[in-house]
Amino acid sequence: MPVTMYGIKNCDTIKKARAWLEARGVSFAFHDYKSAGIDEPRLRAWAAELGWEKVLNRAGTTFRQLPDAAKAGLDAEKAVALMLEQPSMIKRPVLDLGDRRLVGFDAQIWAAAIAGKGGRLSVCSQS
Repeated sequence: MPVTMYGIKNCDTIKKARAWLEARGVSFAFHDYKSAGIDEPRLRAWAAELGWEKVLNRAGTTFRQLPDAAKAGLDAEKAVALMLEQPSMIKRPVLDLGDRRLVGFDAQIWAAAIAGKGGRLSVCSQS
């Protein structure tokens, strides 16, 4: 099953998640949405599947530095527009397992997801 991890290469959480996957022999592609961007249909699909509230990183500096007016009245449409404009507002990592996505790094949840795949996850092409 192809796996892609989405994030920002210099993020500490991404570094931990990458090391965790590599230590377990899980092959994956990495998509840096800060340099490569993120396409709107994919981001909208994540927001629909996971909830925009979970995908939007409100704890990050980029979101916190927004003017109050930009943060007011957040809904799915406004949140997606903000994340498209500034992808660093997308919570990271997003791990795409093919049949579902995981947001944020949690070793126990990731281990269960890999075990659920029979531990056989393989690489997909680089983005």
